[in-house]
Amino acid sequence: MPSEDLPDAIDLRREFHEYPEPSWCEFHTTSRLVDLVEAVGVDECYVGEDAIDPESRLGVPEQTVLDDWHEKAARRGARDDVLDAVEGGATGLVAVLERGDGPVVGLRVDIDALPVAEPSDADHEPAAKGFRSVEEGIMHACGHDAHMAIGLGTLAELADREFDGTLKVFFQPAEEVLGGGEAMVNAGHIDDVDSLFAVHVGFGYSTGTVVAGAEEFLAIRQRRATFTGESAHAGAAPQDGRNAMQAMATAVQNLHAIPRHADALTRVNVGRAEAGRASNVVAERAVIELEARAGTNPVLEAVDRRVDRVLEHAAGMYDCELSTETIGRAPRVDSDPVLASTVCEAAAPVSGVEEVRRRGAFGASEDATYFMDAVAANGGQATYVIVGTDHPSGHHTPRFDVDEPSIDIGTEVLAGAIEEALST
Repeated sequence: MPSEDLPDAIDLRREFHEYPEPSWCEFHTTSRLVDLVEAVGVDECYVGEDAIDPESRLGVPEQTVLDDWHEKAARRGARDDVLDAVEGGATGLVAVLERGDGPVVGLRVDIDALPVAEPSDADHEPAAKGFRSVEEGIMHACGHDAHMAIGLGTLAELADREFDGTLKVFFQPAEEVLGGGEAMVNAGHIDDVDSLFAVHVGFGYSTGTVVAGAEEFLAIRQRRATFTGESAHAGAAPQDGRNAMQAMATAVQNLHAIPRHADALTRVNVGRAEAGRASNVVAERAVIELEARAGTNPVLEAVDRRVDRVLEHAAGMYDCELSTETIGRAPRVDSDPVLASTVCEAAAPVSGVEEVRRRGAFGASEDATYFMDAVAANGGQATYVIVGTDHPSGHHTPRFDVDEPSIDIGTEVLAGAIEEALST
């Protein structure tokens, strides 16, 4: 990285890896990022409600959880002014370089970690090299630590170059719960962006491969459904109960039986279920968390209507009340081929790049699509770049790791592509 005040990219990645924080609890991370973007010399740095619309957030944890992580960040030396701004979970930031009246270009990276326990044995490189997560049960198991390093490196590279325009780097919280993209978009900083780049490492692409324009995102909606009935003695008076567990079980079985759709790939999954207190008590409350995904936005709407019917009728069969809450969502958006061509041209001469693919499958869901959709709706262009990285296991697994040379590759590719976009 060109800035003398900024640590090496690999050191940054390892620092972020060692101190992970879950969605909407990225208090220490946000404070550290503010320090680093100020060291680069940005013109503006927006945090708190200046960077996030708090009313649009999804998947926000209980206040006690937020308070615990907020206090932990304070003990680790997070800045008071940042902690005040992000209190309550308004994490993340928008860093801005202003260099004239030319195009406005955005770069979006994500910053949160996952509830995954990291191994401590010597076969796991972060443990062997001393930067394993200090938070038991929380780790960067998807590469967001590398994304932050790439975002900072790109910002620093452009800060040392001449251009006429504006660069905005969006350090987005809560991607892992699909809860931060829409909230950051609704804060308004995306409204004047002409070109947007989003980035992710890995996804099965090896180090040295760059995918200039990812496609095949899945639209997604995640929900929590609560069934409320009435408890009773399961032996003496079962007829007096309204069994929420039976309603839940019926819903789970029939959600998984929703027919697949001929027009696009679909997925339905119940990933969490909780009910009951004892074998001799009719369960009065049951909760499930589920998701529906589809290859197009209209097909997701069709699947969602079936989900609604299954939940409503399962509750009705057992005389239970039903309440539902959307806890995460993201639309399907594909990369713009013209902007992807810009990435191809920027990637070709970069040291370490062995293969450039104009298009490639993503095959999962991502709330960066809110940024992409907003830019396209305003007449701009957006592309999602995948920077290949060799990893010993899949994303969201305990042994996930990043091949660190890919960080410099990603930085150089994005800096070159953004510089080109700023000149057009």
